[in-house]
Amino acid sequence: MRTAIVIGAAALIVGAYPLKALAQQAGSSNAIKAIVTGLHSNSGEVDCALFNSAHGFPDHPENAIKTVQSKIADEQAVCIFEGVEPGDYAISEFHDENGNGKLDRNFLGIPKEGVGASNGATGHMGPPKYEAARFQYSGGVAVMTIQTHYLLAPL
Repeated sequence: MRTAIVIGAAALIVGAYPLKALAQQAGSSNAIKAIVTGLHSNSGEVDCALFNSAHGFPDHPENAIKTVQSKIADEQAVCIFEGVEPGDYAISEFHDENGNGKLDRNFLGIPKEGVGASNGATGHMGPPKYEAARFQYSGGVAVMTIQTHYLLAPL
């Protein structure tokens, strides 16, 4: 139910894109489109990872079933995961501002760059849990919005 609400809200936000256009843009009949918002600059890129289990979520994209890098425009990015089978998933994303391909952290391990997860999941004294970010995908084209959070104030 929560996924349907998120997808419905994303459809309202995206508004200008009819569902058929989203399906054509995704290029696949089974695709998950994550609209990443809340970016504080157009620098770098957004790296998204799609997980089908808690193993490695959210910090180890090498354990994800799919990863996507997306350019940023107007402080937003769009990550499209194509050819996704129905099932339970969670998405993590980070704003790779300096383009070095990794999430930079401070000496305490706190991300220096923006991070986000599906369902608006956030961590408490650590990263968000897979169960908090998990959503059910039943096929077709699903659209959701992921808000980026910056945990450290810029210097």
